[in-house]
Amino acid sequence: MIISKTPLRMSFLGGGSDLKEYYESGYGAVVSTTIDKYVYITVNKRFSHNIRVAYSSVEDVEKVSMIKHNLVRESLLMTGIVKGVDVSYVSDLLPAHEGSGLGSSSSLTVGTLNALHAFMGRPASARRLAEEACKIEIDILGNPIGKQDQYAAAYGGLNFIRFNADESVTVDPIIMRPGLKKKLNKRLLLFHTGVSTNSQDILPEQKQNTKAKADTLHRMVSMAEDLRKRLRNGDIDSFGELLHEGWKHKKSLATKVSSSSIDDYYMKARSAGAIGGKILGSGGGGFLLFYCEEDKQEAVRNALSSLREARFRFEPEGSKIIYVSD
Repeated sequence: MIISKTPLRMSFLGGGSDLKEYYESGYGAVVSTTIDKYVYITVNKRFSHNIRVAYSSVEDVEKVSMIKHNLVRESLLMTGIVKGVDVSYVSDLLPAHEGSGLGSSSSLTVGTLNALHAFMGRPASARRLAEEACKIEIDILGNPIGKQDQYAAAYGGLNFIRFNADESVTVDPIIMRPGLKKKLNKRLLLFHTGVSTNSQDILPEQKQNTKAKADTLHRMVSMAEDLRKRLRNGDIDSFGELLHEGWKHKKSLATKVSSSSIDDYYMKARSAGAIGGKILGSGGGGFLLFYCEEDKQEAVRNALSSLREARFRFEPEGSKIIYVSD
């Protein structure tokens, strides 16, 4: 038996610039971190030749091609496993197939690939996991998503990730003074809107708007670069204002990024003392993130009492194998 543990990610600035429609003419860049919420994948050998996949549904099939769960199916094909295996998964937050805005689908894909490679006795590097997950999600399945989630899940940590026109990706860890990252973590609040996000409803329009919104995306990339510099220099006080400006830009990229209810939650949080925030992921639902000084946090929690808060910590590591049976 093999068990992999893969973190979810939280993107701060630059989202949208990881779409090929943008970075193919230059480069895109994001600042993101992984958090201590995970997707766990278990892979086990079966006595029969059938393949079993267990999630919110259970599939037991004779051939890989018969598997309905497309991410698991393509991961099996990618790793060359065609029979006699059991694959199951669970997530710390929402089911991994539901939209959270925390990159859960990519964490699922990266974690599945990691576990399957380990099952075959060939450990995979973070770069290989990220590249194969991108190939599955973007090239094979044609999902209208970018590349940041796969790299964040595979590498882990607080990073500046750059997406180059030649399809190369660089992951640059953001090194901060001791104790400052923990201080930043304490100033961030996370709430679930009660609505699942669906990138299929938002990203096709956003991709179509890329050229028309190029100036906005240029500004968002510039802000990601600015945030990297500020964090390295020990400045976390400007984090909230940068989030707020980034959120205003993000809302302009597609019509369904926000909604009247999300705007209302955001306004309530700001009125209660949050300096800035954003909806995570493509938008439309999922989790709202806010930057707020600690003495104002109870007021923000009271203002958003109808929402469920998710406490979290930054996670420094990416996808890893946590159990291997003899």
